[in-house]
Amino acid sequence: MPWAGGVVTERATCILAPNPGPMTLDGTNTWVLLEPGATEAVVIDPGPLDDGHLARVLEVVTARGARVTQTILTHGHLDHSEAGPRFAELTGSRLRALGRGHDDLGDGDVVRDGGLELRVVATPGHTADSLSFALPGDHALLTGDTVLGRGTTVVAHPDGELAAYLDSLERIRRLTGDGDVATILPGHGPVVPDAAAMVAFYVRHRHERLDQVRQALADGAAGADDPVEDVVERVYADVPREVWPAARLSVRAQLAYLGIPLAPTP
Repeated sequence: MPWAGGVVTERATCILAPNPGPMTLDGTNTWVLLEPGATEAVVIDPGPLDDGHLARVLEVVTARGARVTQTILTHGHLDHSEAGPRFAELTGSRLRALGRGHDDLGDGDVVRDGGLELRVVATPGHTADSLSFALPGDHALLTGDTVLGRGTTVVAHPDGELAAYLDSLERIRRLTGDGDVATILPGHGPVVPDAAAMVAFYVRHRHERLDQVRQALADGAAGADDPVEDVVERVYADVPREVWPAARLSVRAQLAYLGIPLAPTP
């Protein structure tokens, strides 16, 4: 069943942006976070620049008798961040992120507003500026594109980096093991009710792909005119071709991780 968003925890409501596609799944999840009874809301990832979507987000906030005080980005990809400046202007809220002129959030920071508490968890790898946000009141973690609601994400080389991504997955796994995080609220796709199982799958998948890449190199891809394309054709043959551009980025990240020299990205 397609994911449609809605109220998912006591504090979190998802409004789905109208930008479905191979890379965005059902669309970008914009999250409205509001402590019960409070009048100050935090919005995570206002998404693409779509006035109708921003109006729907505001309707959800105003229906609760609240106003947006902070607009926060999980990372700089446009399907999450493009509407950030416009939405901050519309709401008079503070726009916050890591990098791209918004270096005001860092690992371990705590965002508090209207009784709501969010803890910043640095999770680079998908991109260098990727952040996740722990919502202790709901034992949930907002992960942006680091962990999706279904399928797996791209390591967007050269900004994304596989060693960092694997470290980030281990960090999230520790949070699930400590009981701090039970549920994942992703940037795309449905809510993940069993965070520990999903992260375990992600870690296993990444190591399986690395083994497949090593085998592809041993089978001749290392000597190909274009090793990246050769590996994609060998390893990602089971993946729809419409997502091969993303697969190429992940393969470049995998080859860099394995120490294979790469030609500059075209």
